[in-house]
Amino acid sequence: MLQPPVKSGPRYNQLIQSDKVRVIDETGENIGVMYTREAIEQAAGVGLDLVEVSPNADPPVCKFLDVGKFRYEAQKKANLARKTQKTQEIKEIKMRPNIDDHDYETKMKAIHKFIGEGDKVKVTLRFRGRELAHQQLGMNLLRRVQEDTAEIAKIEAYPRMEGRQMLMVISPK
Repeated sequence: MLQPPVKSGPRYNQLIQSDKVRVIDETGENIGVMYTREAIEQAAGVGLDLVEVSPNADPPVCKFLDVGKFRYEAQKKANLARKTQKTQEIKEIKMRPNIDDHDYETKMKAIHKFIGEGDKVKVTLRFRGRELAHQQLGMNLLRRVQEDTAEIAKIEAYPRMEGRQMLMVISPK
């Protein structure tokens, strides 16, 4: 026995499985609870389909709509939502523990720009040679970064050592 193809989207007309449904007509007027067959006949009388808009309600809520138009509108709405969403990227700023003031200011401008755009920033401090013995310098630098970005960002991952580098992740508030 062949089964009908699985359709995505709302159930309509004969695909509605409930015996009774709450019906709303094409003008948005609540008609009330009635048998599904009766509601389908009424919808056909106005030249529309009976579409299940809230299947989880008790009884399910159905409307008199044009199914093709309803699907088209839903697809347009989904495409618009997908187009306008912003993915949050992780930008990386690399520093050294004995960074000069001017270089630090330049890096901070970049961090402010990234956070203003809504991205997370991963601050990486790379230690070389004997600098590894002075990890407190790195912690002081990351604390300074934290204080300078306190009003626009929050710490997502506190400073931690990973091999020869110290990492910290900050994200927009």
